[in-house]
Amino acid sequence: MKLSHVPLRLATGAFILNAGIGKMELDPDSAAGMQSMAGQVFPQVKDLDPVKFGKLLSYGEMTVGSLLLAPFVPSRIAGLALAGFSGSLLAMYLKTPGMTQPDGIRPTPEGTPVAKDVWMLGIALALLLDSSGRKRRTART
Repeated sequence: MKLSHVPLRLATGAFILNAGIGKMELDPDSAAGMQSMAGQVFPQVKDLDPVKFGKLLSYGEMTVGSLLLAPFVPSRIAGLALAGFSGSLLAMYLKTPGMTQPDGIRPTPEGTPVAKDVWMLGIALALLLDSSGRKRRTART
């Protein structure tokens, strides 16, 4: 891991890990609300029990956060995990009614908490692009 990746991975990983820990004991109504939003992008989750969905969501977030925090996990792998996670959040934002203005991009007040997660996609792309550039330079020498 490059030294320049440490702040990106530490801040993002700690944030996501904490969010996952916070979801471990979701009440059924909160889990059902999150499940409904996720079902806009992944229809398969609609078939799950809301409490089970909440647990799976919690485990997924803790896994992504841990991958980012673990120094032995290559930045490219951590970046891929973060890209999948943040891409899913942004897809959910774009497909959930009431989250965007009529233009389909700018957030409504209800959509702002999810739209702000675009920063995670930016970090994921930085980790991926920086990691792939280093491999190409090494291969040329």
